[in-house]
Amino acid sequence: MDDFTQLLFESGIKSIFLSEIDDVGKCDFSKFETYSFSSDSDVKVVDSKTLKDVEPNQRFAYFAKLNDDSNLDEIVNAAKNNAESVIIEFEENTEWKIIPLENLIAELHGLKTKIFTVINEPSEIKMMFTILELGVDGVLLRTSNIDDVNKLNSELGELSKIDLSVAEILEIKEVGIGERACVDTASMLNQGEGLLVGNQANFMFLMHNESAGSGFTSPRPFRVNAGAVQCYTLLPDGRTKYLSELESGTEVMIVSHKGLVRTSIVGRLKIESRPLFLVRAKSDDKIGGVLIQNAETIAFVKDNGKPISTTSLKVGDKILVKTELNKGRHFGMEVDEYILEK
Repeated sequence: MDDFTQLLFESGIKSIFLSEIDDVGKCDFSKFETYSFSSDSDVKVVDSKTLKDVEPNQRFAYFAKLNDDSNLDEIVNAAKNNAESVIIEFEENTEWKIIPLENLIAELHGLKTKIFTVINEPSEIKMMFTILELGVDGVLLRTSNIDDVNKLNSELGELSKIDLSVAEILEIKEVGIGERACVDTASMLNQGEGLLVGNQANFMFLMHNESAGSGFTSPRPFRVNAGAVQCYTLLPDGRTKYLSELESGTEVMIVSHKGLVRTSIVGRLKIESRPLFLVRAKSDDKIGGVLIQNAETIAFVKDNGKPISTTSLKVGDKILVKTELNKGRHFGMEVDEYILEK
């Protein structure tokens, strides 16, 4: 194994697409799952001309260039003929990526075939993994530079799933007037999605969006009435910000009740004086709290993804939170030191 492939292996890469047949025998790729146009690879890659040559029970992926919907039917046909995956590449400098991929994802939704896209820059991964809120199943980065691979892993880390746990409500009490922050995102949030917010950085509550509305207001699924201005919220890069620091254009992390993460941007932040309540909860041996406005449209999230309004919240109710070790934060970045916040 040469130096580059060894570095790929050490960085956690599991699969390689060898686009040139001659590359198959150049190095030892035995530690990887290989894709190529050669039958000597683990998964043979075929196209419209060689699809007919696939043998029964042979593992294969279908390669196609997608710039519009003109060849969408042939890609769908390959998927229905048991292609493990389809590998999509775009013509150089094409501006049409989103709509063709949206159509393909919609067509293949429900099938077992995975969708992989070829990218040239690590920064493209966010777009690929969030199209239609489903995203592609994987990306193939064209590179010979290990720094690009490390950047890709960093970008991927921001999109990874996070662990949520169930907490039991211990206390709900009115504490007086304060300023709360209402976060209007530039995305339509689904049931079970919201922002992670808390008085402590190591204990955050999943605050639901306003998709349910109330008897007095229309649904506003782009909005999360998050909490008091001093509360932390978790960002896509793993740092925290105070809610008061958010502003138009800030990236925020949208989290679902299943722990799935996607990125949105703040369109507007509204800070207003309101009566506040302190809600405290316990998860395992950890206890945390959050200051929130008490109103019908403000809700926590139950483990089944359904919102539970603060006006109907009771001691003993179960909600979703994110907890971690008592580590410090310096300008929002986690540092390896003990800290106790109350």
